[in-house]
Amino acid sequence: MAVVTNLDPKRRKTTPLDDLTALVSDDLSAVNELILRHMHSPVELIPQLAGYIVAAGGKRLRPVLTLASAGLCGYRGENHRMLAAVVEFIHTATLLHDDVVDESDLRRGLASANAVFGNKASVLVGDFLFSRAFELMVEVGSLDVLRILSRASAVIAEGEVLQLQTSNDTETSEQAYLEVIKGKTAELFAAACRVGAVVAGRPPAEEVALYDYGMNLGIAFQLVDDVLDYSAKQAKLGKTVGDDFREGKITLPVVLAFRRGNDEERAFWRRTMEDLEQADGDLERAQHLMARHDALRDTVERARHYGAIARDALGLFADAPVKRAMLEVIDFVIDRDY
Repeated sequence: MAVVTNLDPKRRKTTPLDDLTALVSDDLSAVNELILRHMHSPVELIPQLAGYIVAAGGKRLRPVLTLASAGLCGYRGENHRMLAAVVEFIHTATLLHDDVVDESDLRRGLASANAVFGNKASVLVGDFLFSRAFELMVEVGSLDVLRILSRASAVIAEGEVLQLQTSNDTETSEQAYLEVIKGKTAELFAAACRVGAVVAGRPPAEEVALYDYGMNLGIAFQLVDDVLDYSAKQAKLGKTVGDDFREGKITLPVVLAFRRGNDEERAFWRRTMEDLEQADGDLERAQHLMARHDALRDTVERARHYGAIARDALGLFADAPVKRAMLEVIDFVIDRDY
């Protein structure tokens, strides 16, 4: 499928993610049908709740990466569609569980599933989606795929538990923070890309290259997410600015501002993030301190560093429209304001 890309940024009508999605549009339509079919259950609440969160599922970035990676590797079958559905089920299940753990009331500007249906239902339907994911993996019939995606599921859970352990701890190091986001976010990006090479029967070097691409893209994605929580751009995302702050979630902007601050500033971070004693004006002060110490700017620069590693990882592959689109998605993820 040909994609016309407007090179004039002032006149551009689509984003790089739109362009990548267009390249796999037929496959993605089939994936959406698979998702709807496998959400079915005679227990009425299951498809109702699952459909609620899937319908608000955003850009489908992770399954798009699976489809694109398989295309980059020259795959011509249909199993990549099932794998993309698996990736989306795993992602959706983790969202359901995360919102319960974080006690979130909003998800992409809408009431979260747990706010609408309750915590118990959200946890159990998340478990149902994990089970559906494993059923689809078995249908694909590849032990390598099963190993990669089951391992990813375990790593995601480890990342969430690690985040729970570091939550509200202002002494969290940058390295500890990176371990959290590698697990809870980047591992699924990495696995989503890697299985594209596996299903295509490509050599290990290409598997590793796509894993590295996904891992570093995922790290960059989460770094920018953490910046946006304190940024004016957040309003464009349909989210409330400062959710991470109100929850006392330790992200890299907080780590940097805390480390670079004076004693009085560090006392502010301990009060607001550890003790969760927050008053009117505290969020604005947090944003001011981050600006004063270049915490947001430097977090974005770190995202650019990981983006460069992701770009290098695709150097192994021949030039092709899907490769160019995957490269452009790196900058889109870092510079996004949607």
